[in-house]
Amino acid sequence: MDAETKALEDAARHSEKMRKKQAAHDKIMASKTREKGLLIVHTGKGKGKTSAALGMVVRAIGHGMKVGVVQFVKGAMTTGEKLVFDAFPENVEFKPMGEGFTWNTQDRARDVAAARLAWEEVKRMVADTSYHMVVADELNIVLRYDYLPLDEVLATLTARDEMKHVIVTGRNAPDALVEAADLVTDMTMIKHPFRSGVKAQKGIEF
Repeated sequence: MDAETKALEDAARHSEKMRKKQAAHDKIMASKTREKGLLIVHTGKGKGKTSAALGMVVRAIGHGMKVGVVQFVKGAMTTGEKLVFDAFPENVEFKPMGEGFTWNTQDRARDVAAARLAWEEVKRMVADTSYHMVVADELNIVLRYDYLPLDEVLATLTARDEMKHVIVTGRNAPDALVEAADLVTDMTMIKHPFRSGVKAQKGIEF
């Protein structure tokens, strides 16, 4: 068999293989007909939980959707994402409401109070039908430290409007939240520059 004939046969086999894959894919997609609001959880020790959530916010902006973002813990520094989202006031309400990690404040009562204020904002946005998506960034952190009652959080998130998306981020997502969620991603850390002495850098971490 000469090289030209072999190339033609390889191309034909590839085309047939891809045709079968397309048919199988189309069959699967034809069975997916529902639309619903999703409870999404980004957790794990790896970097990218907030970044993934804010990427969805950008996607929502592109579709003209209104999004509320409340950041627990964070708020002590100016971030690139806030500067971007401030340019879309009709689409995004971006509210960093934290004061840093608990080892910065060293005051549990103050941390609990800050978490409660941020949670009240999340509840307001979840209840407001004008918001298509709500991001509760680092909510898992405050749940881990018992700054908010898990039962209250679950009750609010599971009773939301059937078409509203809610994204929760942070390490150590509670098992009950994982169970209630529609989509859960566990970010696994393979390597991180911090371990090599590289500090947090603008455009990457903030």
